[in-house]
Amino acid sequence: MEIPVFTIDAFTNVQFEGNPAAVCLLQQELRDELYQKIAAEMNLSETTFISVLDPSDNFTTGSRFHLRWFTPTTEVSLCGHATLASAAVLFQHMKNVNHTLVFETRSGDLAVSMQEAAYLMDFPLNTPVQQVGCSFTNSWKKHTAVGNNPVQDVCFSSSTKKLLIRLADSCNRSVLTSLKVDPVALQRNETSGRVKGLIITLKGSPDSKPGYDFYSRYFAPWNGIPEDPVTGSAHTVLGGYWSQKLGKTKMHAYQCSSRGGELQLEVKDERIHISGKAVTVLKGTITL
Repeated sequence: MEIPVFTIDAFTNVQFEGNPAAVCLLQQELRDELYQKIAAEMNLSETTFISVLDPSDNFTTGSRFHLRWFTPTTEVSLCGHATLASAAVLFQHMKNVNHTLVFETRSGDLAVSMQEAAYLMDFPLNTPVQQVGCSFTNSWKKHTAVGNNPVQDVCFSSSTKKLLIRLADSCNRSVLTSLKVDPVALQRNETSGRVKGLIITLKGSPDSKPGYDFYSRYFAPWNGIPEDPVTGSAHTVLGGYWSQKLGKTKMHAYQCSSRGGELQLEVKDERIHISGKAVTVLKGTITL
């Protein structure tokens, strides 16, 4: 069996920035263990598998597809950058004729549309809940790589198992980028299974160019990802949080990993639209 595979850098228009995802096009479903073995072989934060739902469809004419996401160690329920990468492969390389594609996933139907030079994804909104005065909150303040930097807020999204820690507004972007996060220490500190991802965020400077409303970094060693370069799923949490704090529904975000990436966000009731660009790095074939 030969499987076409693409490596796409998502949330950027510059190669070797943003977040790389491997996108595999399947003519038929695989055995479950094969999905995980391929993802481990790709060794990117996410490998995604697209398959047609209707045998009469193909990757050029179909508008609905089945989508699964795997880290090197596990299958996950939601991944933004790999969904964007999947749409980019179908639109750019398979010349899909539809304006909007719908992916059936573990998080329900996710639609992706062409929007000028970018892709717009319609995702569920996962606004986190503030955590106040509990041992859970104090433990994370003490043991994460926030160190001695002041913390302004701690929130938790139970639907995504993501913990959000907001640094005080007295901190600047360089404080966030210089944090040294030990993924082993994170795993050692949290063994209950309640948390699967850590977001550290900071208010931006929307009045200065390029005008980011907030910054973030994201860590998920519990899913085999020490630090994720640019994370769409984390922004389903961040978007809800910062929309409330800033009183805005449209926001421009930047994830401050070593690769870096930009996202445009718009909160719409219980949904969030996440827009970004993508660039192809590799095209090849997996032979089984």
